[in-house]
Amino acid sequence: MSAVYIVEEIYIYPIKSLAGISCQKAFAEEMGFENDRRWMLLDSDNQHITQREYPIMSQFYPQISDGKITITFQDQKHEFSISEHLNDQIYTKVWEDKSFVFEVNKATSKWFSDHIGFECKLVKIINNGDRKHESSRSKETYNVSFADAYPYLLTGTKSLDFLNEKLEEKITIKRFRPNIVVSTQKAHEEDDFEHFKIGEVQFKNVKPCGRCIMVNNDPQSGIVKKEPLKTLSKYRNFNNSVLFGTNIVGLNPGIIQVGDAVVF
Repeated sequence: MSAVYIVEEIYIYPIKSLAGISCQKAFAEEMGFENDRRWMLLDSDNQHITQREYPIMSQFYPQISDGKITITFQDQKHEFSISEHLNDQIYTKVWEDKSFVFEVNKATSKWFSDHIGFECKLVKIINNGDRKHESSRSKETYNVSFADAYPYLLTGTKSLDFLNEKLEEKITIKRFRPNIVVSTQKAHEEDDFEHFKIGEVQFKNVKPCGRCIMVNNDPQSGIVKKEPLKTLSKYRNFNNSVLFGTNIVGLNPGIIQVGDAVVF
């Protein structure tokens, strides 16, 4: 590929299904960026919960500073230490993948329960390998955190531009919750990226990402609408899977930054 592709945006999502954090740089690990989806919320039956069922989760905004995560919801704030967790291991699943997790602390679980409106607990994945995901395409097994399936999601700028040309109400890339946004020349050409390097990190493309109803949740308001999935399904439906962005894995640890070139 002779075109120049540049990293435009980097995001992490410390707690699964809560709002993300825009970063200028991030440290890539096998399970995903450092502090990306290392935490998630479980209900009283130890089942994970997401924006799919509870759109209000998009209105919880995390920030990381001085070894602590601060969550803001409306006019309320709560913080906890990145390193803290209780000692009792909990067995759960992320979709079909077995996962072993630890509750952060009782006060944090109560804060989320009070503001979401039902009993839940915040849990953390501690060890690399405490959740494994087998790719349906390659049959390879990856160590992942609490992302739906793969450690990283990459999207191209032209893919969003092409979609917005078809929408009456324009949207931002935040609807698709990417980790890496790359400037591209053509819509959806990121699907065909194979092996490439960004900054210090070699990446491998696994497969394009099938999207669900969650992309219809407006992250600014927490209101679920019919778009963009309705429009996207008209031209990106492949074998009953609506595709946008592509799932990738990192092959080594290292730093990537906004402004880095994608090197093939």
